[in-house]
Amino acid sequence: MSGIAALSVLIVDDTPQMRAITASVLEGVGIRTILEADDAPTGLEILRSEPVDVVIVDYKMAPLTGTEFVRIVRNSPDSPDPFVPIIMLTGHADRRRICEARDAGVSEFLVKPVTARALIGRLQALILKPRPFVKLDGYFGPDRRRIDQPDGGERRRATDEKLTIDID
Repeated sequence: MSGIAALSVLIVDDTPQMRAITASVLEGVGIRTILEADDAPTGLEILRSEPVDVVIVDYKMAPLTGTEFVRIVRNSPDSPDPFVPIIMLTGHADRRRICEARDAGVSEFLVKPVTARALIGRLQALILKPRPFVKLDGYFGPDRRRIDQPDGGERRRATDEKLTIDID
């Protein structure tokens, strides 16, 4: 756990209780540098002024959502660190939210209620198996593909290609 303990983590969540729970889990594994923001604009200010190794951000906040926060961090010309690993928290794990977060550039996704095991697992994944960053039309962030293919071939269909099934 020594690698995890040395991390500086920023928690961006508008719910004080969720920040306290997340911070408690982080402290439980020995992380000493925990910064907190109660909204996305404050989180961006902290990112600009403090060294941060990992950001944990809530999905649903105001005035900016967690997804908007991620897009700013990844794509804004004045972003302090577009490569910072970001874990998205949400109370709902529906496909739309997961895809939206992934397409914004999150590194990992975590569903509330947060367990110590799940959070530590995501932190370990960020440290031990970091995904390379890619820049494509309309996307900058961690490679969204998690399957390694030895030939490096395309792992998904073109977005305009439709799957058809003939039932005779």
